[in-house]
Amino acid sequence: MGGQRPPFQPLGPDAAVFVISVAAELSGLHPQTLRTYERMGLITPGRTGGGGRRYSHRDIELLREISDLTSSGIGIEGVRRILDLENKVAALAQRNHELAAELEATRDALRQALAVRRADGLPNKLPVLRQPDAGQSIVVWRRGR
Repeated sequence: MGGQRPPFQPLGPDAAVFVISVAAELSGLHPQTLRTYERMGLITPGRTGGGGRRYSHRDIELLREISDLTSSGIGIEGVRRILDLENKVAALAQRNHELAAELEATRDALRQALAVRRADGLPNKLPVLRQPDAGQSIVVWRRGR
């Protein structure tokens, strides 16, 4: 008897599993179009050890988006620019999320420090947690990494 079979684990959207003919059918494009888009740098499929292309679900969605854009009359350079801008927006949204989480963690740490100071009977000297007087501003500086 062989060893135990590992439990089934569903593949993620980046798992490169589709051969070019399946990817072409799923995206509604000709296989040669997929090769052309790869040469142009619009898509980068995975590769097998033997060099065969393998497309992921995310690749299929990208191919569909490219197809929609080109069929609406947008030229390939326009498509490239749109995809680049979409990637930048996604990266900025991710960075914004990271910074918001970092800010909340910093605020929590400051609140904890204030609670310790209060428990020790010390005054609040943490400007970011002090209530500003009317007309007063607080500027918090963050050192670069």
